[in-house]
Amino acid sequence: MKREMIVVLDFGGQYNQLIARRVRECNVYCEVLPHYTSLDKIKELKPKGIILTGGPASVYEEDALTCEPELFSLGIPVLGICYGFQLMNHLLGGKVTKAPVREYGKTEVEIDVASKLFKDVSKKTICWMSHTDYIEEPAPGFSIIAKSESCPVVALENAEKKLYGVQFHPEVSHTQEGMKMLNNFLYEICHCSGDWKMSSYTEQMITDLKAKIGDKKVLCALSGGVDSSVAAVMISKAVGKQLTCIFVDHGLLRKNEGDEVEEIFTKQFDVNFIRVNAQERFYSKLAGVTDPEQKRKIIGEEFIRVFEEEAKKIGTVDYLVQGTIYPDVIESGHGKSAVIKSHHNVGGLPDHVDFKEIIEPLRSLFKDEVRKVGLELNIPEKLVFRQPFPGPGLAIRIIGDITPEKIATLQEADYIYREEIAKAGLDREIGQYFAVLTNIRTVGVMGDERTYDYTVALRAVTTTDFMTAEFAQLPWEVLSKVSCRIVNEVKHVNRVCYDITGKPPATIEWE
Repeated sequence: MKREMIVVLDFGGQYNQLIARRVRECNVYCEVLPHYTSLDKIKELKPKGIILTGGPASVYEEDALTCEPELFSLGIPVLGICYGFQLMNHLLGGKVTKAPVREYGKTEVEIDVASKLFKDVSKKTICWMSHTDYIEEPAPGFSIIAKSESCPVVALENAEKKLYGVQFHPEVSHTQEGMKMLNNFLYEICHCSGDWKMSSYTEQMITDLKAKIGDKKVLCALSGGVDSSVAAVMISKAVGKQLTCIFVDHGLLRKNEGDEVEEIFTKQFDVNFIRVNAQERFYSKLAGVTDPEQKRKIIGEEFIRVFEEEAKKIGTVDYLVQGTIYPDVIESGHGKSAVIKSHHNVGGLPDHVDFKEIIEPLRSLFKDEVRKVGLELNIPEKLVFRQPFPGPGLAIRIIGDITPEKIATLQEADYIYREEIAKAGLDREIGQYFAVLTNIRTVGVMGDERTYDYTVALRAVTTTDFMTAEFAQLPWEVLSKVSCRIVNEVKHVNRVCYDITGKPPATIEWE
């Protein structure tokens, strides 16, 4: 699929995905590539511009991540951000040293509004700083276009060579006019046309899939989550009944979820749908297991075994569909880059399923873009905006051992919580929310009798990227209603708590 694009070179910073998302929000397609991507590869992609990301290291260290200096002689506009800014200056003959004063957080910056990068930006604006090094001497040919009280070189430009750099992070919301700056780089400097639209992407992808698959058979492991569902529907729009979806119900889904997935894929879309009710098989394997990593491993391995057994009944297929999305690819590591976490869509393929090639139609999309594609494909909003749900399901939201009774208890409590959040109109405002069945039992009084039952913990967070999160400050009346309903309607629960911990130090999930 030919399109204009921006390349983001990854130097290990925490906001790299966010940079790519911001570029796409400006209607320009963007891909994140590892910092060591060759010049030949970059030239082959013919990007309209290149962005160098931030990173945790110092550019003058012996093992610092770097790129080929010839990158800045390709005639392609470059924007360096934080570490990327310092690296560009360092490679082109400037001097980077440890700053006498470290800047972190919101900082007032005075800018040169004559620069194309700062067109229509206020002369004094608030930017988000995060650096211990600074540029002591600009590289030859560069002019200072921004400064702060503590940092004499906040931004540089070599307008003739279309090379720009900023010490702050324009991609984060704390930089008040950051989107305006990124927009200026894309349109005033790179001269992008802005033709990245989800509707045209969806149509083109279906056309491409139809041409690629032809009359061959396709197999999809359908989890019922947003990513696998959108991938399956996209393939079905391209080749219809040539697609077979295998939905393994491990009995660890949320209340009614298995039935909802089956109804959507049997009544609304033209696919061969196989539901495998393997609840007892998973419960048996999980009996007595309390360690969360062991739970994950058991569920992952058993899922693959069940899927393999069903796939063998179908015989040889040409393509296996996976719902891999762009953050999965990035987080699973770019060769030398650090692996944040491994994803089942990137590794862990079935060993004994007979297929020739993997198709990942969502591989270049972020989660919010996947949801837009889902709406384009007329997938019900209830599924498209479904809450993020871990592969091991409720098993890692039940602390301690797993039993059918505990699963039923958590399903009911979680259903009530999600129902009340939706009634309050908060379901689209919160990044993620769910209930956890703790292994804490406490004394309570119900009626005139003493009880000794479980504690349910409620979790709700706000986040832009799921890498950091703050607890959602839910209205007291909503929490009160949820608590009252859970202890009155759900058996074996006599206490409800609300988790007010951010990430870090906690993670979003409990296990």
